[in-house]
Amino acid sequence: MAEPTGMRIGIDIGGTKIAAVILDEQGREQARYRADIPRDYSATIGIISKTVAQLENESRPAAQIGISMPGVVDGAGEPILVANLPWLQGRPFRSDLEDLFERPVHIGNDANCFALSEATDGAAAGAAVVFGVILGTGVGGGLVVNGRLIVGANAAAGEWGHNPLPWRMASDGDEITCGCGQIGCIETWLNGAALSRDYLSLAGRQAKPEEISRLAGDGEQHARHAITLYETRLARALAAAINFLDPDVIVLGGGLSAIPSLYTEVSRLWSHYASSGTLATRLVEAKYGPDSGVRGAAWL
Repeated sequence: MAEPTGMRIGIDIGGTKIAAVILDEQGREQARYRADIPRDYSATIGIISKTVAQLENESRPAAQIGISMPGVVDGAGEPILVANLPWLQGRPFRSDLEDLFERPVHIGNDANCFALSEATDGAAAGAAVVFGVILGTGVGGGLVVNGRLIVGANAAAGEWGHNPLPWRMASDGDEITCGCGQIGCIETWLNGAALSRDYLSLAGRQAKPEEISRLAGDGEQHARHAITLYETRLARALAAAINFLDPDVIVLGGGLSAIPSLYTEVSRLWSHYASSGTLATRLVEAKYGPDSGVRGAAWL
């Protein structure tokens, strides 16, 4: 291999696909690659090796490689709980990749990579304290302070989705069991299934979040009501985060972050719950959207 440059490779591993980019020293994308993910440890190492080779053939050798994946990554950068990629659990994944590539390999969960991407050169670039929030099938978060990703003593910093929803109201309805085993987690109130569940109870029919958002924009009463319930819960959950993190910027990503009214209504509502009253914290939509994970991996 040629002498590595200041280039960085980011790889985003999902349940079925991997996406990868190589960025130059200024964060400009030089090449991109996408492939299916094999459901086997050795084959996964092999496809990552092929991905790195392909990107470097189209650009220049990279100084380091970062990987984003869902689940829990320990303080040593090894995946320890990855529900969608069980063949990686308990394996020296990062160590094996470093031996293969003979250079640093960093691994972070998808929410952390999202937050790092948006804090580095995305919607929150230049902000001192950035809280990145993913609202989708699950609810995750990541914290970046002065450009540095905060992982925490237990590699759990920013994981607000598995705290209880604060300031519960009768309109919230009954709590349900979260995938983590606890009851009433923020994730169960703010994921896509929660919005669909509210709409079903109001309209008497099933709809996906993107359809509910479209219907609300068209003025459909039940959809607008479901979105309003979602906004009030998100405002309370984020106000609690503001009370202990006091971020300059909160960046929203994930499928539900595309709901336009969140950016006006939530920041209007959260002042009722935040201890400081009127807030300077900005609520913004991610600049890079689905690409934030792969770009954040490159910045690890």
